[in-house]
Amino acid sequence: MAYNEDNSVSVGLKIAGAWSWRILVLCGVIAVFIFIFIQIKVVAIPFLVAILITALVTPFSNRLQKYKWPKGLAVITSLVGLVVIIGGLLFVAMQQIIKALPDLKNQAIISFDALKLFLSGEPFNINAADINAIGTDLAKTVQENSGLITSGLSSVGTTAGHVFAGIFLVVFAVIFMLLDGKNIWKWTTRLFPKKAQATIDGAGTSSWATLTNFVKSQVLVAGVDAFGIGLGAFLLQVPLAIPIAAVVFLGSFIPVVGAVVTGILAVIIALIFKGWVVALIMLGVVLVVQLVEGHVLQPFLIGKSVKVHPIAIVFAVAIGSILAGIPGALFAVPFVAVLNTMVSYILSKKADT
Repeated sequence: MAYNEDNSVSVGLKIAGAWSWRILVLCGVIAVFIFIFIQIKVVAIPFLVAILITALVTPFSNRLQKYKWPKGLAVITSLVGLVVIIGGLLFVAMQQIIKALPDLKNQAIISFDALKLFLSGEPFNINAADINAIGTDLAKTVQENSGLITSGLSSVGTTAGHVFAGIFLVVFAVIFMLLDGKNIWKWTTRLFPKKAQATIDGAGTSSWATLTNFVKSQVLVAGVDAFGIGLGAFLLQVPLAIPIAAVVFLGSFIPVVGAVVTGILAVIIALIFKGWVVALIMLGVVLVVQLVEGHVLQPFLIGKSVKVHPIAIVFAVAIGSILAGIPGALFAVPFVAVLNTMVSYILSKKADT
């Protein structure tokens, strides 16, 4: 008996149904990958960090090899140079923070007393007893949740162990990817069917170029953000200008929102030491730097390197932070950029055939 197609279902609904189950399958696959990533994040995050560091260091290593440096020496020199630069920056920042801690503590107390005096006047009319009651309630809350705090402190040892293990994995992976990255990639492509290997290899090569361009562009953007906000703090005579610039530089590797979030630190320090007028000016500096990043650096540098619209970058960072916190926000944009490049390359190859 021949099958008679049901004509009561419209063509549009049939197309919608066909697309719907495919989208559901795709979402299911993505959900599985996210679940696996969360389960192995202790290993996955160091591996992704190693890929970003490798993309950053590779151009320097290749340049040294062009000048007839041995490959091993070029790799070690590039890595040591990166460690010296970052380590030196962090060392100077920590030295200034340690030196300024007593003044920061005293000035914070003075600023808190000034805040209480301000709140006691019009239009708030909050007396000192109410403010002290708020402090008492906070202390009571901390005391009631002391068990959670104790359990959190007891896990510091485990967390520290994970950090050291992660650092070891990052260093190990970076060295091997720099020394033997091409052979590792060839081995990876051989895992796919023979007919797809050429396309996978081309997509991977294009994606690596995109990732390298993204990392270089993001370093430049982070440097501009750090210089602008750090210079503003220095000219306004806000203490800890160098640590502020260092924090902004590291935070700016999370596109769009990183510089603003870390720049708030400069505003808080300005408020504590210099008052609300200087704090407002510092906030203006942070916003101006963010405008320059959003309207000049992101479109012309990041946008061209990753070929992703700025609004997609914003949503990628938001979704990544929801799913995996800070690591998710950090890896969201390079992930979207690499995925976009791979899909575009594969579709272009299919169109050619």
